[in-house]
Amino acid sequence: MTEAAHVTATRRSYDTVAADYARLLAGQLDAVPLDRAVIAGLVEEVERAGGPRTIGDLGCGTGRVTSHLRSLGADAFGVDLSPGMVAVARATCSGVRFEVGSTTALDLPDASLGGVLSRYSTVHMPEDELASSFAEFHRVLVPAGRLLIAFEVGDERVRLERAYGHEVALDVYRRSPDRVAELLAAAGLVESARLVREPDPEEKTPQGFLLARRPRG
Repeated sequence: MTEAAHVTATRRSYDTVAADYARLLAGQLDAVPLDRAVIAGLVEEVERAGGPRTIGDLGCGTGRVTSHLRSLGADAFGVDLSPGMVAVARATCSGVRFEVGSTTALDLPDASLGGVLSRYSTVHMPEDELASSFAEFHRVLVPAGRLLIAFEVGDERVRLERAYGHEVALDVYRRSPDRVAELLAAAGLVESARLVREPDPEEKTPQGFLLARRPRG
């Protein structure tokens, strides 16, 4: 099957920026305490659910947050569309599993994860592709498994032609928390909590976080 042009462009763009992305964002998580808090909340929710403690960082980039999940006690691994990003993750995050893959067709068994983290990994997806990813998240989560998704808040598509010091070809979709929650519900995932924080100096929009779960039964 022929790959959509925007998927190819997204992969190539992140392959191009991978090394500088890792360098420029190395300490970014340290500067966002609310982000760390919701990630810690995901880990604790997975533990409380009583199922597997494995969390998939789906759209893991260079593995910064995957490593952070492991520092919190999670059995975390990463998957990313970009081979360049995965190569950096493997080189810098010793002992952590990283694989190349797409969130719309995950090479993971049904009901195999206690948690899914999707931190800005869906911002380049049009809505039909986003719905496919949410359906995959539902498929790979165990009943009572938890999902945390982070996204840019808004109602527009923005074209990026330069990022991290390189020419890129990326569409960024900003969405309202209500719309993200609707799409999650359509995939069978129930919202548990949400947070919207104001942008930090390096950000252009508010940042949204939704915690959801796959229902039991």
